[in-house]
Amino acid sequence: MPYRIATSGGAEVMLITSRETRRWVLPKGNLIKGLAWHQAAAHEAFEEAGVIGIACPTALGEYRYAKRRRNGTTREVTVAVFPLAVTEQASEWPEQDERESCWLPAAEAARLIEEADLGQLISGFRPPPPQASLAERIVPSVQDSARRKWPLLAWFHALLPRQGRFFELFEAHAATLVAGAEALALLLRGTAEREQHIAEILRREQQADDIARDVLHDVRRIFVTPFDRSAIIGLIGVMDDAIDQMNATASVIALYEVCEFPETMRDIAGILVEAARLTTEAIALLRTLGANAARLHELTARLIQLEGHSDELYAIGLKDAFRAADGNAMAFVVQRELYGHLENAVDRFQDIANEIQGLVIDHA
Repeated sequence: MPYRIATSGGAEVMLITSRETRRWVLPKGNLIKGLAWHQAAAHEAFEEAGVIGIACPTALGEYRYAKRRRNGTTREVTVAVFPLAVTEQASEWPEQDERESCWLPAAEAARLIEEADLGQLISGFRPPPPQASLAERIVPSVQDSARRKWPLLAWFHALLPRQGRFFELFEAHAATLVAGAEALALLLRGTAEREQHIAEILRREQQADDIARDVLHDVRRIFVTPFDRSAIIGLIGVMDDAIDQMNATASVIALYEVCEFPETMRDIAGILVEAARLTTEAIALLRTLGANAARLHELTARLIQLEGHSDELYAIGLKDAFRAADGNAMAFVVQRELYGHLENAVDRFQDIANEIQGLVIDHA
């Protein structure tokens, strides 16, 4: 499923037309020998739609449909769907003249898909609903009532900051996670823009540090906070730890001048991109916990699923690195350190999921 995040913040999905029936579908194809499932999916996305991007190795889900054969018969097939964060549109691709393509908001794309199960998977990429600010929803009504009852309290409140920026700061920090994860995934491709990607990750990490400091400053100075202060500190702490681990990965790459990376590292980076996207949506939904409790449960469950897959890739990658080192202890040490930071970054996203689940339990 090729997707991109529009400037408005909403998710857009690319659909293409099938060659025979001309109905709207996602790029898909058969498994390819020598390629993992998500790699084969990315290959088909390029051949059919000309898109290049970062494929997450953990499937969003599966759906079944009746595939029509050339002899007129049909057979039931199961399709696994992998998210592909598009980074580039090729100028030419194999099936360019055989299909049409278009970018659509996720909700609209889901309506055009005939398969109901696939439509549900696509609609899961819906943009976060617009929410009123904390001041618009809570603060005026509470403060107006208090001022009428206790005039002295109105004078006291005038001396205090009126509202915090917690939601805005959390959302700004989540944006640094998305940008940092994408830069790290591109860095692990081993492209010529290596230094630019390292610099971008460092820049995003510094931005995240500034935002985290602002959150902690508001926790100290704001009279009324939307959540328990320890919950606010815990959530921004694990979010900041995630971007710190991404930056630590880039620092090791710069220090040891690593230029080639195994596929398992790239796959973990793909998981980071998907985890950051999910976190961005989840953070936006914290503004109204009660109404969004069910969706937050879905998002946090997906984050935990991604972390479990990352653990598997970490074990496989570490074993492969030991074998490939062939007695070169330093080479193995460097690979182990890279894998460690990548795995720690994914672990922090599980911590984010746990913090959000705690908020839902406490406040929903």
